[in-house]
Amino acid sequence: MIRPVKFAYNAETAVNNSFQTASNDDKVQQKALEEFDSFVEKLRAKGVDVTVVQDTAEPYTPDSIFPNNWISFHEGGTVFLYPMFAVNRRLERKQTVMDAIDQKFTINKTIDFSTREQDHIFLEGTGSMVLDRDNKIAYACISPRTDKHLLEEFCAAANYTAMAFTANDQNGDAIYHTNVMMCVADKYVVICLESITDITERKEVITAIEKTGKEIIDITLLQMNQFAGNMLQVMNKEQQPFLVMSTQAYESLTAAQVSAIEKYNPILHSNIKTIETNGGGSARCMMAEVFLDPK
Repeated sequence: MIRPVKFAYNAETAVNNSFQTASNDDKVQQKALEEFDSFVEKLRAKGVDVTVVQDTAEPYTPDSIFPNNWISFHEGGTVFLYPMFAVNRRLERKQTVMDAIDQKFTINKTIDFSTREQDHIFLEGTGSMVLDRDNKIAYACISPRTDKHLLEEFCAAANYTAMAFTANDQNGDAIYHTNVMMCVADKYVVICLESITDITERKEVITAIEKTGKEIIDITLLQMNQFAGNMLQVMNKEQQPFLVMSTQAYESLTAAQVSAIEKYNPILHSNIKTIETNGGGSARCMMAEVFLDPK
């Protein structure tokens, strides 16, 4: 997780992120920092190992709090770097972050797709792809930030199968990142099926999930807009799972949905409203999960 130093609304990403809203609040960075620290404290209190890297003021990176878009970490020591849509987000690939990871974990191989930016081809990490790591499936809704051909290149390199589809918001616009409309956990999937407007594609996604034996927990477009799809299952040091989400997302869920999730694991939520409003991302976007072996 990247501790923000100059968090702010990013106009470059707002062109296709309908979740962002510019704030007139002159204390956005201060509030975001408080939300970040509280979130990390809650994770650590449950025994989750959190590697926090302090961001740098230069180069200026207003969205650095969302590291999962430019880097992902995989079993066997492989690291992937991804091409980013917004020019100012490309500066988030800072050596300070790589050094912090390298000090703590073993990296055997780095696969760098970031050069595809010069061809205007993008795949924004585990924002663009929601990975079922157990079954090696990469779910991805195609958008300006998620190129289908590069998705297939990732799958070839990582030995995954691509499950590509289209997903739209209430205005009919392409949803910018797959991880705002679905979350894959070990025994269940939280997903906004309503957003997959093509019935054939919807059936294909349902079939793919059902084949893995996971329970489908369906959410509405309204709940998706409150970041109920932007969740991540994490394990603590005792291998106990938690589903992590924002307080806004939690409060949008029905009692039946909460019960369906808690059948499998406790829910851990934190108030990150400033980050959600200005950044257009939520709890899942703030966490780049690490599957590398510790040194």
